[in-house]
Amino acid sequence: MQLSKWMTFAAVMAMSVNALAEGGGDRTFERAFSANAKAMEQYAAERGKAAPMVKEYEYGMKLDVVKIVSVVKPQPSCSVVPTAMTYEDSQGQLNTLKYSVAGVCRNSGG
Repeated sequence: MQLSKWMTFAAVMAMSVNALAEGGGDRTFERAFSANAKAMEQYAAERGKAAPMVKEYEYGMKLDVVKIVSVVKPQPSCSVVPTAMTYEDSQGQLNTLKYSVAGVCRNSGG
């Protein structure tokens, strides 16, 4: 009986830690995204270009990527996580695209 109570407690704690980690991942992404946006504004200014417009990726969206300038590194997670990429298109304009990717799970054994 004690073992099952301990296992239940451990499972609840694991879920709580995972939920906190995921919330922390969102804040971590937003900080990284904000720092990247500032860096891309400076990058654009140094090249006489307009700062990139931020767009959310939609399935089927046609992309005109000539050069990838920057990628916000996805957070390690066993779930889908946000990331962003800034790229230059064929007209020389800078664009930032926010999208989701499968996180790199620390427990995947790889």
